[in-house]
Amino acid sequence: MKTPLIGGICQSLQGRDKGKYYIVKTINPDGTVGVVDGNFKKLASPKKKNLKHLRLLPESAESIAAKFAAGTLVYDTEVYSALKTYNFPQKEAEEQSKS
Repeated sequence: MKTPLIGGICQSLQGRDKGKYYIVKTINPDGTVGVVDGNFKKLASPKKKNLKHLRLLPESAESIAAKFAAGTLVYDTEVYSALKTYNFPQKEAEEQSKS
């Protein structure tokens, strides 16, 4: 899958952030995308990544994608929560085992 979708989930393959998961916020005409994670890369300043350096996942954050499309306000905490299971799988497993 090499066609990015706004609200789609992707994984960084290159750079300091290798292995980190993001949500696509913007698609630029020069072959790059603006990605956010709600923690280090906030919605106010998305990280510019080349598509060659990303692995696009078939999943997407449906509610966030709908908000981006409608132009309504999206909070960094929503993005962070949507990516929590990807970026911190061991924390998520621990929290579920405690419940």
